[in-house]
Amino acid sequence: MLQSIRERSQSWIAKIIIAVLVLAMALFGVESLISVFGKSGDEVAKVNGEPITRQQVEQTVQRALRSGQVPPEQERALRGQVLDSLIAERLMASYAEDGGLAISDAQLDQVIVSLPEFHDAQGKFNQDLFRSRLNGAGYSPLTFRAQLRQDLVAQQIQQGLISSDFVLPEEQQYLLDLQRQTRTFRYHTLTDADLEQPVTVSEAEQSAYYNEHQQDYLRPEQVKVAYVVLDRQAMAADAEVDDEALRKAWEAQAAQADRRVSHIMVNVGGDRSREQAETELAEVKQRLEEGESFTDLAAEYSDDAATKDKGGDLGVVVKGIFGEAFDKSAFSLQEGEVSDIVDTGDTLHLLKVTQIDYPSFEESKDELRDQVAQQQIERAFNDKAQQLIDESFAAEDLKSVADDLDLKLEQSDWIARDAGEGVLGEPGVMDQAFSEDVLNNGYNSEVIELDDDRRMVLRITDHREAMTLPLEEVQERVTEAVRQDKTRDALMEMAAKLAEQLKDGQELDLSWQAASNITRQQTSQVPEAIVETAFQLPHPDEAGSLVYGRAVDGDQVTLIALESVTKGEANEQMEGYVTSMSRRLDAQAMIQGLMEYLRTTGDIER
Repeated sequence: MLQSIRERSQSWIAKIIIAVLVLAMALFGVESLISVFGKSGDEVAKVNGEPITRQQVEQTVQRALRSGQVPPEQERALRGQVLDSLIAERLMASYAEDGGLAISDAQLDQVIVSLPEFHDAQGKFNQDLFRSRLNGAGYSPLTFRAQLRQDLVAQQIQQGLISSDFVLPEEQQYLLDLQRQTRTFRYHTLTDADLEQPVTVSEAEQSAYYNEHQQDYLRPEQVKVAYVVLDRQAMAADAEVDDEALRKAWEAQAAQADRRVSHIMVNVGGDRSREQAETELAEVKQRLEEGESFTDLAAEYSDDAATKDKGGDLGVVVKGIFGEAFDKSAFSLQEGEVSDIVDTGDTLHLLKVTQIDYPSFEESKDELRDQVAQQQIERAFNDKAQQLIDESFAAEDLKSVADDLDLKLEQSDWIARDAGEGVLGEPGVMDQAFSEDVLNNGYNSEVIELDDDRRMVLRITDHREAMTLPLEEVQERVTEAVRQDKTRDALMEMAAKLAEQLKDGQELDLSWQAASNITRQQTSQVPEAIVETAFQLPHPDEAGSLVYGRAVDGDQVTLIALESVTKGEANEQMEGYVTSMSRRLDAQAMIQGLMEYLRTTGDIER
């Protein structure tokens, strides 16, 4: 739903914003989660002096999961991407602020009330619908307004860039002519099997290549890390939960569930005193206990003209509609039960719950098991988290901490600062690993709050400086690189010789493949590298002589014989697409250029 709101509140050009911004633009703003994570959070980055905390990263990850845009199994891998997107977002916001761009409250209100997602059946803005849909998307009104304001300011920047761009008619026509163009050619692909002799690699060639490409064989500074993770979910999975606890939890939740209620109502006042009304309902209650129908008695006794002929049916009732006394009685009944007399002031009622909108106990057991387990281990988790803080601070290793807390001590292989994977790739983890206290002083790290459910402590077990790997260690890689280069060069030379022979009129036994009237988009019929090269070749002359070219694709070299070039036919739909796409690409290039500039000139600390 939130993505739909965002798409309709921005023009099409806003969608061109670079990829690192899209995630943050779509997901920012769950104020209600702040209480879950607390009011503090370690800084994982700083942009132009403004901090980005681990809490902010985690909130954005949770929004992505809640929105359904990211599958739960990708949660941990997502965190690094989220940090990049928050940095990009902060850079754009800083640029807008420096440029004096702003959206007034009145403009913001106008945009919000115009969004169809918040309109009722009559097409008017509905406050209750507004709050309900924001809550479902994980927004409060305040955070939604803040994020929408930021999006609209970003849109101003994009539109300002785009409005300054233009294309001359001659340029547009030239682009369309190129797009319409078709080419007919044939091609023959050469592989290493076509060489008379397989290439060989000498030690001298290995050494020369290695010396010229040492930057390809750099090994960054690396560490090995021992770590422990305290996981609330894992503790809950191991907790023992009996059926009695599940039954109590189900009953407590069922008591709060919406329910369908019927009533028999008598008015108090006028010719009927309260005592008379109570006596009348007491008689009705007695007849119900003797087996008479609630529906029949409602038709006979109820003063509610709207429901008496419908068995007293009030429909599905939610708390807060009929007042405290009504709620207290209605939500204490099980399905089929009838209440004692309920006094709501000017009226007295007998209530009957005819249906409870809640899954049965058996249907709810699996979900309830998780909830009850979480409640049972809550205190144990908090105690262990504090114990982890206390013991890891003073311990001279992590094994004793892991043993005391009954945690598994994990050990990584060699890992670079920016190459963490899994839990080691989450924001802030490798920053801790390469911090002064952990890397150089040999201490355990501080307790890292990965998210609301997980705490982590790590320790360096080994360290090695950055270096260029010796030839002996990378000899196989070097040999393969040289072999590929020599094979490609040999095939290019062979293709050139074949082209010369063909130009001289020689007949060669080649397995040509025909490609007729190929457009630039037809890469599904012909490999893309071949099509790209074919469209780069000059036009054949009027005498009809072929133009030859060579396309390189990995270890293969393809000889191309271009036969003809035609203007092609106009295609209104395709040309409209090309025109639109060219503008989009221009706009995207400008925005990407702006972001590259902001990243270069901005003060970014990670």
